[in-house]
Amino acid sequence: MDPGATITLSEIRAASERVRGRVTVSPLTHSARLSELTGTNLVLKLENLQFTGSFKERGACNRLLLLSDAERRAGVVTASAGNHAQAVALHAARLGIAATVVMPESTPLVKIEATRRHGARVELWGRGYDDAAERGAEIARAEGLVYVHPFDDLAVIAGQGTLGLELLDQFPELEAVVVPVGGGGLLAGVACAIKETNPKIQVYGVESEAFPGMRVAYESLVPLAPVGTRTIADGIAVRRVGAHTVPLVRRYADGIVLVDEEEIAEAILLLLEKEKTVAEGAGAVGLAALIQRRLELMGRRVAVVVSGGNIDVNLVARIIERGLVKTGRRVRIQITAPDAAGTLARVTQIVAGTRANILEIEHDRSFSGVDLGQARIDLVLETHGFEHIEKVQRELDAAGFSSTTATAPAPPPVVSASLRP
Repeated sequence: MDPGATITLSEIRAASERVRGRVTVSPLTHSARLSELTGTNLVLKLENLQFTGSFKERGACNRLLLLSDAERRAGVVTASAGNHAQAVALHAARLGIAATVVMPESTPLVKIEATRRHGARVELWGRGYDDAAERGAEIARAEGLVYVHPFDDLAVIAGQGTLGLELLDQFPELEAVVVPVGGGGLLAGVACAIKETNPKIQVYGVESEAFPGMRVAYESLVPLAPVGTRTIADGIAVRRVGAHTVPLVRRYADGIVLVDEEEIAEAILLLLEKEKTVAEGAGAVGLAALIQRRLELMGRRVAVVVSGGNIDVNLVARIIERGLVKTGRRVRIQITAPDAAGTLARVTQIVAGTRANILEIEHDRSFSGVDLGQARIDLVLETHGFEHIEKVQRELDAAGFSSTTATAPAPPPVVSASLRP
């Protein structure tokens, strides 16, 4: 790999012609509701509607189409948490190329099954992407396969850049673009395509706080030691960003900002509820950044890239629960009350009078540690927001019941953005 090599606008345009008819031109939709919430004129670039549910098809398809005949006969191998895996598997199958994919053991089942359905040989290996990547490189050496890197490959970056060209065609009045960042391939390609065409358009990247590799590299160029834990944005859970992507991001991007897990969950919920759009964690980070005002884009015409929609349904259920709690639409109220006949009936009547809906109820006198003659009543309620929760508590307090709530944690301090003037 030549770390000094880069891509050009002409290469991105060539990639656009190359993948035409093989990769979907994803829709760009205006959202009045999210525009109001973010204070912007907001459009969503719905890459979650690609055949494999992710933008990764662009780079994978372009890379595979550039293989020599000998390389096609040998076959390819890659490592991925899921989206790149599916993209390589799909387009390799369409081109008659044998594909092997190494995926972390924690990869959601939906992504594993989808990759196998496309005909790839799947091997589960390691705790995260980095472990899988090492295994993929080992297989490439042992079996003589071509390694298709998910982001640190110039042909892949050029393919991802085709998204930027589509945005310019679909929304000529565009003023800013917000792009999810993992290894940086998408941001590097999109930023190059847009800035080389119209340098006045701002391009920002968004990372999970758990994996801030590109932001650290963007600011300092210091090689990163492995960082990060777990994140619901598994598609951008990358510890080491790319040697090719960092220079491009530093050259073209206007800044990198971070969002936390609760903010990502809230953005997923908003896309589900307001736009009827299913986004995985990585696909929702751009909206999370706008909702939390991480970027100074009020009143601007902004495109957010919803980069993928491959999310496990069990995780969706948990995210919805978390999001409902964070927005005050679900609450757990703990009450200490006399252990006497009729107490539980009085509590439920009070709650019903506030028009809160009881989802769960637990009445405990033995294991909660309350005094003899007392009982603890735990209620999980469906509410209409924090004001409604306060009303429920006021009514309970007025009736002589001591209550506490377990809602979402307090919002974290605003994480300062790394922005260029």
